[in-house]
Amino acid sequence: MEEIFLELKNINKKFGYVKALNNVNLKIGTNEIVALLGDNGAGKSTLVKIISGILPYDSGSLFLKGQKIQNWNSLIARKAGIETVYQDKALSDQQTIYENIFMGREICKYGGFIDINKEKKITEKLLKDMGFTSRLLFADSVVMNCSGGEREGVAITRAMYFQANFVILDEPTTALSITETNKVLNFVLKIKENGKSCMLIMHNIYHAYDISERFVIIDRGAIIEEIKKQDITCEDLIKKMSQISHENKEIEYIS
Repeated sequence: MEEIFLELKNINKKFGYVKALNNVNLKIGTNEIVALLGDNGAGKSTLVKIISGILPYDSGSLFLKGQKIQNWNSLIARKAGIETVYQDKALSDQQTIYENIFMGREICKYGGFIDINKEKKITEKLLKDMGFTSRLLFADSVVMNCSGGEREGVAITRAMYFQANFVILDEPTTALSITETNKVLNFVLKIKENGKSCMLIMHNIYHAYDISERFVIIDRGAIIEEIKKQDITCEDLIKKMSQISHENKEIEYIS
């Protein structure tokens, strides 16, 4: 693993009587792609919200580049360069790509007017650098006319432009075709090429295995195993996840 960017130690979170996270320990390097794997209700969303600063944790410690951070919140997380791209992408369909890229963080010129030409010019370069291949896609293309993979790419591009050090992608390939999925996976590889880190929350083990270097398995609020890619085949990883899912169903049935 590269130098540690983010570390969670003994993180706990309860909702009433339900323990959503139980003594979670996790390290994220400065330049790696990690897949967070787990069944529905395993605690993935809660963990992501805590890393993003949206939810406070009840107990435990969080370290940023080795420094313990008190009162972790979304503002501190964003300043640290942690960006989360959720399933809905948080894009405005009726607006253009460049407007979505700079939404809420517009470039202004003297007098407070938005510098549209500069935003378009930067967006065109970003699209090229991130590997957008469509000749019909421009800075002033309307997002609602973009494909699913292109939308994901726009959201990732926005995160990268605003100096994201760690991008969390929530089910980035859901409901995409094979071609569109490959586009998104290439966008993810661009994150690592830029020296940044990425966490993938995915149900599709094949997609996760293709581009991840490490697999973190969470079950019933606890991280039960971390596996490096070189130490497991895709087939064995699928078997392991299937076994966990089967055991959970048996527990639910017994209870």
